[in-house]
Amino acid sequence: MKSSIKIIAGNASRPLAEDIAGYLELPLAKCMVRRFADMEIFVEIQENVRGEDVFIVQSTSYPANDHLMELLIMIDAARRSSARRITAVIPYFGYARQDRRTSGRTPISAKLVCNLITEAGADRVLTLDLHAGQIQGFFDIPTDNLFAAPVMVRDIKERLTSTDRMVVSPDVGGVVRARAVAKRIDASLAIVDKRRERAGESEVMNIIGDVEGRSCILVDDIVDSGGTLVNAAEALLNAGAKEVSAYITHGVLSGGAVSRIAASRMKELVITDSIQPTQAVKLARNIRVATIAPLLGEAIGRTATEASVSSLFD
Repeated sequence: MKSSIKIIAGNASRPLAEDIAGYLELPLAKCMVRRFADMEIFVEIQENVRGEDVFIVQSTSYPANDHLMELLIMIDAARRSSARRITAVIPYFGYARQDRRTSGRTPISAKLVCNLITEAGADRVLTLDLHAGQIQGFFDIPTDNLFAAPVMVRDIKERLTSTDRMVVSPDVGGVVRARAVAKRIDASLAIVDKRRERAGESEVMNIIGDVEGRSCILVDDIVDSGGTLVNAAEALLNAGAKEVSAYITHGVLSGGAVSRIAASRMKELVITDSIQPTQAVKLARNIRVATIAPLLGEAIGRTATEASVSSLFD
């Protein structure tokens, strides 16, 4: 069955796609993605994919629109090359934070992106830690939303062995995700109650739970500007926490986020390679990258053999 799998990498996720292919003991399919002088995107799949099970690995991270357009064109190229089935493997699904109308005359961009991927010719989607789980329902094709929790739990058990661990959700909306990690490492749960005054800024209000003397582990799906994370870490330390680490799936880290986190009192931020880390991230003193390649590779292998993907998280 492996011989019928073709893994194609977009520019956003080539190192990750190489690691996934390595896990599956397969070569990456030859594919050229380049731009014309006016920045139009051109894609050419340089080997036969007729009748093959094609997996296109591409996060829609910064620059989001370029990487999304690349993904759509790669899907179209595979469809017109008579691939038997096309799976869009989107480790980081951009536009996921626009999953509902927050005020009048605004779009639901997440739904639009789902429609674009479907209309381009994808037969199914494989993604990781959607910001809003209901986005699965925006697709009219099968969609598997994987969870980075097993990767995080394994890392926590290996590196944070103290018995005073406490998992913390940085906001009320992330409680389900944090509780899942807390259950797996047999730790208690706390919540940071915050009030967001405007987009990109947050003010920490209260800590729900006794964190004094505890090794706190903040768990969330996205770190963007880093403001919420740094404020939450500061509030936990001020409330008596012994130390604060953070495990976040998607390291968007826009603007001055890396320097903000590096200058904070946070012991460590662990992110995954769902978004290709920048040089600044690699050089930051307290940011570390954990790979999700084995998780995605296993999910791709199971998808290709029609085996259960959900059992990965039982």
